[in-house]
Amino acid sequence: MSNFLDISKWKLSVLSGILIGLSYPPSPLGFLAWFGLIPLIHILLNSSIVNSIKWSFITGIIVNIITLYWLGLNSGAGLASAIISMVAAILYLSIFWMLFGFLSSWHHKMTGYGLSLLPLLWVSIEYLRSFGPLSFPWINLALTQTFSLPLIQIADVTGSMGISFWIVVLNVIIYIAINSKGAEKYILSIGVLLLLVIFLLGFFRISSIQNKDSENEVRAAIVQPNIDPNLKWEQNFRDSIFNTMDSLHNEAIKLDPDFILWPEAALPTYLRINYSNRRSILQKVKKSNIPLLTGTPDRIKRRDNQIDYYNASMFIKPDGSTKMYYKMHLVPFAESIPFSNYFPSLKKLNFGQANWTAGSEYTIFNVDNIAFANLICYESSIPKIARKFVNLGAKFITIETNDSWCGHSSGVYQHFQIAKMRAVENRIPIARSANTGVSALILPTGKVNKKIPFNKQEVFLASIPIKNIPSFYTKYGDWFALICTLISVITLFFGWFQKRS
Repeated sequence: MSNFLDISKWKLSVLSGILIGLSYPPSPLGFLAWFGLIPLIHILLNSSIVNSIKWSFITGIIVNIITLYWLGLNSGAGLASAIISMVAAILYLSIFWMLFGFLSSWHHKMTGYGLSLLPLLWVSIEYLRSFGPLSFPWINLALTQTFSLPLIQIADVTGSMGISFWIVVLNVIIYIAINSKGAEKYILSIGVLLLLVIFLLGFFRISSIQNKDSENEVRAAIVQPNIDPNLKWEQNFRDSIFNTMDSLHNEAIKLDPDFILWPEAALPTYLRINYSNRRSILQKVKKSNIPLLTGTPDRIKRRDNQIDYYNASMFIKPDGSTKMYYKMHLVPFAESIPFSNYFPSLKKLNFGQANWTAGSEYTIFNVDNIAFANLICYESSIPKIARKFVNLGAKFITIETNDSWCGHSSGVYQHFQIAKMRAVENRIPIARSANTGVSALILPTGKVNKKIPFNKQEVFLASIPIKNIPSFYTKYGDWFALICTLISVITLFFGWFQKRS
């Protein structure tokens, strides 16, 4: 097997990029991630630091192109802006691959034991990438394993980065087997045992959760209107949208749910301040005695007469009262310019993005005295936001999204799979309403109870089970990633100190 590693370095770099890129959803080939890093690992252990950085960067670019090409399809921005945003995101995210390559190669040159640090370093890099307005946990390696529910169940203890850890460990084990002489079968058996243990633990965890009785149940009518977002704000299309949503509202009421869930920015109006548009909706809510949670844009005039625009959700109750939630984590360069709160002059830049203002309050809603929280679109990819809501008492989470800006692309299915990860991490059910799909009910095990396919208009009744299932991750957060990062930093420091001595 060692002949495999005699391939030139650029081919190994490209091969790793292709294998890892193809392991992400919607591809069913998540198992490619189990060995997809091996060609790159060989480069890092057998090349100069400069070459390791270079080839890691190339691998990162290929992975990100395959995984995130859909960013360039954003019909909500001009073609030039969409392409520039995609290229910028790919280059930015590939820097983290460079950092991984640099630290791995440097440590190996200093100590000769670089292989042992790789899983810890990988988690440390993912952890670093989760901070700030440019955070992007979307492409954590764990996402590749959502094709098999038993393999992601440890997320309720370690978070998604614990899954990334064992994937890299498996790559390391297989690499050692390839380079061993006479002990290949023994070493590979360790890798098989690792996979088997993770799978069996996940299988039994799923079984125990499924067998746990529900304390309560909330019936939600989930609406998928399937409306072209490019036409939503066209004046001659407005009446058609209002009629469509009104008709779907009637369908949802017939299902006799506890509440109705509409997607992100369901109507082309500022619903809170436009009473004429809200009145007919409010009348239906009052008459049916069924609350409605809908996505809506909003605007608030400040004391200095400046106007802040928000991507929001509104909970309308039968008594006529309303409650707002304002999206807190905005999509960089699509909904806002990062750091523009600190440097207001950045808001003058125009890349075709919206200029939303980020919310700051973790709003908890209630239906039949059961607390729940709502995530708007991209927020569902940020683990700490969902975790915070659950710690504040949310018994289930709703997600309102509009993934249709990028067409029928990989992004739609990646975003849907991410919701599974949030359900498993916090052991709560998730009701998801997407404008064009995929809308679904996801159980605390990550199992999809029911869903509406992409590009289909439908309303369905979801029975959301309320179970009290403690999650270690919900309580303690990214403790595993923090420990990995601390060990990595200490190990790198002692490697540097050892070399100087």
